[in-house]
Order: sequence, then C-alpha cells, then structure tokens
Amino acid sequence: MNAAVLVVEDRRSLAEMLAETLRKEGYEVELVMRGDVAVERVRHGGPYLAVVTDLKLPGADGLAVLRAARIADPLLPVFLITGYATVETAVAALKMGARDYFPKPLDIERVLEVVRAACEPRRSLLSTPPTGEGTQELVGSSPIFSGALTALRRVAPTDAAVLLLGASGSGKELFARALHQLSRRKEGPFVAFNCAAVPESLVESELFGHERGAFTGATTRHVGRFEQAHRGTLFLDEIGEVPIGTQAKLLRSLEEHRITRLGGEGEITVDARVVAASNRDLDGAVIEGSFRRDLFHRLSVFPIRLPALAERRDDIPTLTLHLLSRAGDRHNVGVPALRPAAMAALVLAPWPGNVRELANLLERVVILAEGHTVGVGELGLDPVACRSGLDDSDARGLALRLCAGEIEELARFLGIPQTALRERG
Repeated sequence: MNAAVLVVEDRRSLAEMLAETLRKEGYEVELVMRGDVAVERVRHGGPYLAVVTDLKLPGADGLAVLRAARIADPLLPVFLITGYATVETAVAALKMGARDYFPKPLDIERVLEVVRAACEPRRSLLSTPPTGEGTQELVGSSPIFSGALTALRRVAPTDAAVLLLGASGSGKELFARALHQLSRRKEGPFVAFNCAAVPESLVESELFGHERGAFTGATTRHVGRFEQAHRGTLFLDEIGEVPIGTQAKLLRSLEEHRITRLGGEGEITVDARVVAASNRDLDGAVIEGSFRRDLFHRLSVFPIRLPALAERRDDIPTLTLHLLSRAGDRHNVGVPALRPAAMAALVLAPWPGNVRELANLLERVVILAEGHTVGVGELGLDPVACRSGLDDSDARGLALRLCAGEIEELARFLGIPQTALRERG
C-alpha cells in the first residue's frame, strides 16, 4: 500500500474537499477531524507521505500535531492551514520545522504545487526497496543508479570477482559492503584495504603479511589482508595504485587462492572473494603499461560502473532526506527541514565530490541548524556553480518542481531575474 497524506481538519466540508482534491491527484488520503487523534496517528501509524493540518483543532492544535510529527519522523513534511489571525503563529511554526502554511481561503493550485514538491522525494525515499541487510545506504531510484543496483544483486550470490568503477565519493565502498551482505559470505569478515593509503614499499606486506625479521622493523608477525578476509570478502580500493612489482603476486593469489607471507617459506591457503575498485581509467593504465592486462581481466570478471551524482540528480532529493536523517541520528540532534528553494539549489549544484560531498555538507547543516528550518542561503552553496546546473534541462525542471512557491527566492540566490528562471524552465 502506498503511503497516505494525513489530512487533519475539523470543518467537514473543507476536510472532504481537500481529501477529494488530493485523491484526484493520485494521493491516498487518511482523514481525521481532531488534533489529539492526529497526534496518535503520527506517533503510531504511517509512515505518511505528508501531513496537512489546520492550526485550530479540537483535542490538540496543529502545533501539537507538528511537534508529534517531528519527533516521530523528522523527515515527514507538515503543512499548516491558517486563518488570517493565526498567520503569525504559522510563520513561527516554520521555524519549528513545518514545511509551509496555507492561509484561508485556500489557493488549491498552490496547495497542490507545494505538496507535490514535498511529496516527490518523500515518496521516492519510502518506496526505495532495501538492497539487503546492512545496505540501507544505497539510496536512489534513477535509471542509471537502479541499473548498478540490479547488477549488484545479480552478481552478489556468486563468487565472481567484481570491479567497481566510479569517481571518488560515488559510493564504491558502500557497494562493496552491500555486495558482501548479499553474498553467501555475509557471516564472514569484510576487510577493506585502500591500496593508495600506504607507501608502495608496504603494499605487499599489507596484502600478504610478513614474518618476524622479514625486513627492518618487522619485529612481529603480521597477518595480511588476504588472511584476515578468509571466508569473507576483501575489498581492494584504488586497485590501480598497486605497484607493478606486486601485481604479479596479486594475480597469482587470485588464481591459486594461496599466499606466502614476506619472509615465510610455506604457502597459506586463503578463501577470500575479491572486490576491487578504482577511480582511474584502468584500460588506459593497461595500455600505458602501469597495470597488468592479465590482472585487469582477472579482476574485471563483472565490472559495475557507479554513476557520478551529477549523472543522477533526480536522486538528490531522496538522498538529501536520507543523509539528513543519518546525520541527525549520528549527532543526536534534530533534523532540520529544508525550504523548497534550498532543495532546488541542491539539485542544481555540480557536486564534484559526489555523494561524499553532499553528505558532508548536510552533516554540517544539521549541526549548525539545531533542528531549525534551513533556507537556501544557509547551505553555503556557490550560486555561480549552481547556475551551471540550469544548463541541464532535467535538473532545471526538477529544481522548478521542488521549488514550489519559492521561485523568487531561488532566482535571488542564483542572481538571475525570476522571469529568466521561469523562461529557462
């Protein structure tokens, strides 16, 4: 069943009109006429797509509904219906995390526009199927990202070597961890090793281990990553940085499932599935001679390309909600609501650092906002860089849909006339 919009209104005629209007737009609607009932629904029901509530209600007012919703689900968009005398209170409610307010008499077209902008990413987040235990970080439903997820699910139950290709910050380690969780090795260890994080002279020792006295400074035996990953998964990040001299030994280990520690005499059998990743052009490295062709083919039995964030901008609103929630949980602080223009600007930003850059920005926002609503000017984005996103017609259209009633605010941030923004959309 699809998530419903919870409508809370004590005037039956208005309540039924709102419910019917939303249903005609394709929303499922749950209607209640008391504030205290709505509080119980958001606490123990749902998940809801959105809440549209009058400010003045019997049993509990709309602010109580808002507070309950923010506690139960900080990402749930809440809209207030206000009379003229309560607009001041409604504006204050925005600071408490309400998404927007609708003064009476209702402008139904505006209501639908604003609700639609909030519900689009919310619906996507709620409908994203889990990729498996421990893989909830893989959020997105764009075609290019869904294709990568489909490939992941297909190869995970096998023992085939997987090569993850993608720019830095695109989520290669998250994919590797998801693959491990979806494999028959999930009860075994997941061992990650960044091949670029240690000096070249130590890569071999880190991979295969060493015996005491194998080299100067080797005062104790060291068990390498292959042994650590026995009966589990070994993730070799930045595989293109492995020194050419070590690549032959790595190839032999992959083919024969045996390793020899540095300074050791006997061979050790290891059973580890290898998942490699690179942000380099390995085909080019093979051609120039810095990466062995036979090793490349051995590692890339099943290559999966991870798209850059700019290639899947339609996932940004959903990712934003997910990352805000994750940051709030990590720091034990309230999750801020983003104003429509702020969400639109996130879609337009270039994100050279991909998901990692978006996650870092939103973590900073969560810490600074302290649960209060965040506008576009508080994100710290570069308006000039965001203007470049307008050249992408899909991103521009999505930003305009998400912006809802704050097109003027978005245009002001971007430094262009509102009319120009509308004309480009």
